Amino acid sequence: MTQPTDIRRVPTVLLAPTRPFRVLDGCCCIGGATAGLRRAFGPNVHITGVDIEPQPDYCGDAFHQGDVIDFIHAHGHRFDFIHVSPPCQGEGAPAKGTNRARNERIGRTYPRLIRPVRAALEATGRPYSIENVPGSDVRKDVRLCGEQFGLAVLMHRYFELGGWTTAQPAHPKHRGYVRGWRHGEYHEGPYVAAYGKGGGKATVDEIRAAKGIDWSTHHFRLREALPPAYMEWIGRAYLATLAPALEVAA
Repeated sequence: MTQPTDIRRVPTVLLAPTRPFRVLDGCCCIGGATAGLRRAFGPNVHITGVDIEPQPDYCGDAFHQGDVIDFIHAHGHRFDFIHVSPPCQGEGAPAKGTNRARNERIGRTYPRLIRPVRAALEATGRPYSIENVPGSDVRKDVRLCGEQFGLAVLMHRYFELGGWTTAQPAHPKHRGYVRGWRHGEYHEGPYVAAYGKGGGKATVDEIRAAKGIDWSTHHFRLREALPPAYMEWIGRAYLATLAPALEVAA
């Protein structure tokens, strides 16, 4: 049986009691990262989402539609922690119909945001994380996978950590195939393919169950969203780095 990766338990009383702990979720989509960060940081957190597209299903406390880099330059210094998930289509996504070379060949272009996002984040002086896919420009400080949390989706994602560090958690062996058709052969397996349509790929209900997202039924946005468990782990890992200093201060 899969043993989910330990999500560090840091008392929420360590957070500043006089005001909310302010978090920014950039390129937030429906808020998969937001939901995880809320679990990590507890009830005394206020999370603002920013996305270039309207996100009627966003689950945070406030939403701003606009350019994430402009928003970080203008307001990033006001937040206690910042997370950004730049769209993977422009960043070298794996060959599942959205890789950079294919997009360029068919004339579809996506911005490459990781480097300018990193520069904007570093200018704030605030702790941050950036998430993206293998093959992207994101620094590979931590890799997370659905198997680490007992999820029915794999979704290997890398996280670059700015202003703090943490250890890489163990990566359990996958238990089998991702269900669906590949190269003319159908595979059964414990994981669903939460991308694209057809070929045995996951339905809306299957993606919701596999990722642990229950507040949206939008197929494309569900496919794009991070499982909340990933950012819960990242958020608690960050809090663990604060605990010794906060305990001394207390």
